Amino acid sequence: MRWTIQNPPEPQQVDALKSALNVDTITATLLLQRGIQTYEQARVFFKPDWSDLHDPFLMKDMDLAVARIERAIESGEHILVFGDYDVDGTTAVALMSSYLKTRTSQVDTYIPDRYAEGYGISYQGIDYADDNNCSLIIALDCGIKSIDHVAYAAERNIDFIICDHHKPGAEIPKAVAVLNPKREDCAYPYDELCGCGVGFKLIQALAQRQGESVQELRPYLDLVATAIAADIVPMTGENRILAKFGLEVINSHPRPGIQAMTQNLKKKKLTITDVVFVIAPRINAAGRIKHGNEAVALLTEYDLDQAEFFASEIEKHNTDRKELDQQITADALLQIQKNHEQNRMTTVVYDPSWHKGVIGIVASRLTETYYRPTIVFTKSGDKLAASARSVKDFDLYQALEACSAHLEQFGGHMYAAGMTLLEENYAAFKEAFETEVQKTILPEMREPEIEVDLEINLDEITPKLFRILQQFEPFGPKNRTPVFLTHGLVDNGFAKKIGQDQTHLRLSVKQNGSQAFGAVGFGLGDKLLLVENKQRFDAVYCIDENEFNGQVSLQLRIKDIRN
Repeated sequence: MRWTIQNPPEPQQVDALKSALNVDTITATLLLQRGIQTYEQARVFFKPDWSDLHDPFLMKDMDLAVARIERAIESGEHILVFGDYDVDGTTAVALMSSYLKTRTSQVDTYIPDRYAEGYGISYQGIDYADDNNCSLIIALDCGIKSIDHVAYAAERNIDFIICDHHKPGAEIPKAVAVLNPKREDCAYPYDELCGCGVGFKLIQALAQRQGESVQELRPYLDLVATAIAADIVPMTGENRILAKFGLEVINSHPRPGIQAMTQNLKKKKLTITDVVFVIAPRINAAGRIKHGNEAVALLTEYDLDQAEFFASEIEKHNTDRKELDQQITADALLQIQKNHEQNRMTTVVYDPSWHKGVIGIVASRLTETYYRPTIVFTKSGDKLAASARSVKDFDLYQALEACSAHLEQFGGHMYAAGMTLLEENYAAFKEAFETEVQKTILPEMREPEIEVDLEINLDEITPKLFRILQQFEPFGPKNRTPVFLTHGLVDNGFAKKIGQDQTHLRLSVKQNGSQAFGAVGFGLGDKLLLVENKQRFDAVYCIDENEFNGQVSLQLRIKDIRN
């Protein structure tokens, strides 16, 4: 693992922020590293207010979208709410449809089938709208490149409103309104919203036109927070405000569907981490194993007993998903070893029997194992379909563009993508991708990196510091959990491997006679040799709490160790 310590802010900046906020050096440094330079920015960071959300009408086409929806409601038109089958898409559909149903009964939802229709707006979905007399489709988390689909709908007198956050192409679809803060001609102040976040801005605008305050939309924010966490968008600006308020809803008055998924957790307070690892996989499992409609049904159900039934069905899908991804990952690792491909710059694997719903997860697992750009293919109809994952700082999308002559279609972004190709082009693509990555990947991108915020001594770790760090939540990209480095640590002599398979490490550490801190290193069992016999070592870690026999104490959650 490569340890990269962030460049420290200028001392005068640290001193100025310390004085303005009456905080210590560690807190001031962490805030400056997150772009917080003034009292007002710190106020929004720690104590956001509803008034800190931007006016939704600053987004291009928002006025057109609101006018078209209001006209549809007034004239009793049938509205179809369309969204992708992942967490961002299904939460967005649940949000938009449940809000619109407070204004009109003429609302239907549509989630494309992952296998029969694939990602994004589908002709089958438009045909469904036509067959059911829907004259307006609101598409969420997709549609920014659906030029032909929007034209197809127009031929059937069906209007489109697109709410998307993916990067637009050279041409914008000819929809009634295209809401996307990443449009070059959109001056909206924040362009990192997820698809559900863009949907929220639309219902905020609709509510505003009705004379309602944004606070009245609070019950929808559990959905928005779930999408923000699952879609791994930056935890900055409006995302951080919406996630913070949304977590409060999840912990106080969650919708029955979310309550049903989390009620067996023995935790007083759920965090973004719980959303990422507990709620999101279950919502995703519906679309991966069965159909995304089940996730929408769960998230829009208001009867707790019925929600618990839906949640139990989705739990079964999630169990199936886990078994599938474990088996396929094992198969893929065996394929790499059999083909002697451990030393390539890329991982590209294929088996026609692999389940399309989990190949993205398998690609992530293989990336963790070999730490290189990874693509997992399976058979899908008469073509091969794939999910791809990248490593830090390597532009996967750009590499795929360079190999696009071998592909039927592809889409995605820097770190994740999907694609299809003809089976006869698989071998040529695999070699072209390897060649392109060899040419463009930098040596430092081939080694996993731990980003360290700053170096501290153990005696600087106090309950007060931990309380302040907790206020940095919710954590996510561009506001990750602070990581510290401490030199010259010594274990008390009782370090040991723990866990069922002895892969974790438990220790108690001191530095120059300081107070001892309990520490745990998940997956670091093989580092025991570095800390035995009172050897001095360095560690990078986060600070968290450990509860044992009713006693709560601070502990170090170690990420890596070296002598």
